[in-house]
Amino acid sequence: MRKHWLLFTQTVTVALALLFIVQTLKPELLPNAARSGVVTLQESAPQATEGKNPAMGLSAAAQKAMPSVVNIFTSTVIKTPIHPFMDDPRFRFFFGDPRDMEPQSSSSLGSGVIVSPDGYILTNHHVVEAADQIEVALADGRKTKAHVIGSDPETDLAVIKVELPGKLPAITFGHPERVQVGDMVLAIGNPFGVGQTVTMGIISALKRNHLGLNTFENFIQTDAAINPGNSGGALVDVNGNLIGINSAIYSPNGGSLGIGFAIPASIAKKTMEQIIQSGSVTRGWIGAGVQELTPELAESFKLGSTKGVLITEVIRSSPAEQAGIKTGDILIAIDDKTIDDWNTMLETVANLPPGKVVTARLMRNGTATSLPVKIGKRPRPREQ
Repeated sequence: MRKHWLLFTQTVTVALALLFIVQTLKPELLPNAARSGVVTLQESAPQATEGKNPAMGLSAAAQKAMPSVVNIFTSTVIKTPIHPFMDDPRFRFFFGDPRDMEPQSSSSLGSGVIVSPDGYILTNHHVVEAADQIEVALADGRKTKAHVIGSDPETDLAVIKVELPGKLPAITFGHPERVQVGDMVLAIGNPFGVGQTVTMGIISALKRNHLGLNTFENFIQTDAAINPGNSGGALVDVNGNLIGINSAIYSPNGGSLGIGFAIPASIAKKTMEQIIQSGSVTRGWIGAGVQELTPELAESFKLGSTKGVLITEVIRSSPAEQAGIKTGDILIAIDDKTIDDWNTMLETVANLPPGKVVTARLMRNGTATSLPVKIGKRPRPREQ
């Protein structure tokens, strides 16, 4: 009996050890991995020299990343409004009945980045917004239909999925927090629908915001040529690793003027993981409108600096109202996080989980005060 028991315990120990190894190194082999929302991503090892002393030439970097970038074609059926007199047969006799005509459709194009071997693709929200049909063309020539997993208008990101046999060429995520102004980058996408194209440039600026493009802005600016159709494509470093999702350009005529903006891969990854797990992104919210402090406002409130934000609106029944925050208060910190400006306040609150109680430090009538605030769930913006 003791011999059998020893054999059983040894077998269980070996099985658990094998399970641990598989779950750690190859989680996609487990049968429930896909159903539990786990997505296998490739991420490069952080290196101090990354982006400065390339380990490969630009052609090798392009060849590494290009198979992971796809072309996206969308079509939308145009719904013609029915005239109020359409039920009158005399009106239909003279003007016709649009219901008897072939439905009209519009098409657009963009790009996307394969982020997992099982078919998840990152792109821009505006690329797939309101699309009735989505077709994806891979770099190897294959074409297939795709469906939307979810999108986030406030960061202009979306996740779509394709069903194809075998493992797809997923991109390797880089470390955008390590890049610096002047580092060389490549932009890969499908400009004007001419086909997959690679352009080269440098990082022109980091942490660009207040552009009025998205609610949450922390763009990488680049002079690598980005044109219509590049939206949703990849911005990669000289090692071929993803550091951003190309999103917008500054141009009065629609062409590239050397001012393009990409969403950092770290933000895209965090947003993507929430969309895959739940279909949407959950953010914190307190329900208060704010305004940045100008030197004139700071002086009128007898403040020593312009750090902080002025509360200009408190939404009824919001967490801010329930906490006792009032119009005219100056929000200077949330817990230990100093609020420097409107963007800092927005990101700080959004990153807090709904239900958490935090301490809001305020200046009210020249007196410092602190109030406990229970974070709410940020409402999804209305579709425009």
